[in-house]
Amino acid sequence: MVKQTIDGIEYRLKVPRDLTFIRKYGTVFTVIDETGSGCICFGVGQNDQRFFIKIAGADTIEGEVSPEEAVLDLKRAVGLYTALTHPSLIRLVEHYPKDDLYVAVFEWVEGEGLFDHWNFEKYERLGIRSPNERFKALPAEKKIAAALDILSFFENVAAKGYRACDFYDGSLIYDFDRDRLMICDIDLFRPAPVINETGEDYWGTKRLKAPEEYQKGAVIDEATNVFTLGALFFDFFGKYTEDQIRLRYKENAFSPCRPEQWTLSGDVYRVLLKATMPDREKRYQSIREFAEDFRAAVH
Repeated sequence: MVKQTIDGIEYRLKVPRDLTFIRKYGTVFTVIDETGSGCICFGVGQNDQRFFIKIAGADTIEGEVSPEEAVLDLKRAVGLYTALTHPSLIRLVEHYPKDDLYVAVFEWVEGEGLFDHWNFEKYERLGIRSPNERFKALPAEKKIAAALDILSFFENVAAKGYRACDFYDGSLIYDFDRDRLMICDIDLFRPAPVINETGEDYWGTKRLKAPEEYQKGAVIDEATNVFTLGALFFDFFGKYTEDQIRLRYKENAFSPCRPEQWTLSGDVYRVLLKATMPDREKRYQSIREFAEDFRAAVH
């Protein structure tokens, strides 16, 4: 591992790389170098313009794919941000090759990631609440508004014939000053049809994955995405002990919170129970159907 700095900001790579070309966008003010995607990301700005720059092809310290695979993934991903444009999705400004790297430039979005694992130790050390904990402590109506924005985006995804993959709270940025949620990572979404070709190592967190996301050869469809949203919303509006969360990882299976740990109405609870049925045939079969029942229940 090597440590480098740019504009006084330190970042780490497995091997040195000259990334100073990003200075054409302004001064670097933050970096994320621990992503599993194999990309290193910078916040860069000048005057009133700020950008989020994602670079694939550098050998990152936590990359779960090779630099070459990261480049292919990012090249494929940039098309998604154009195809699935939505008010709640970050906006792609430009993208291009740079030697053996690939660069995607997005508009900067104010807010905090709801699963910024690279800061977990900092929160614990300083005794402060993480963005995820702060979000869960918000009044119900603010979290409902965020959930409805996510639902609207997923209706757009389904209508355009795509399927979500690896969508979780780490895909979300929340601006606590403006109460605005933005979706920041759809890099692994795919046009239908989608098949789980990797088995239990299919992308996604064990806290939210549907049973078919552990099964090699299984179809990943709208019912799968319904499960993901139902599980995510259980996390938004339910309470879990640390032991209950650990059990999800141990058993490779999501479980709903208990009724006494639920913070909204019984109607919403029942909608989410149907959304997260292990038997996919018993779930909502479309995002639209799920969205209609969820909106009716929360209102």
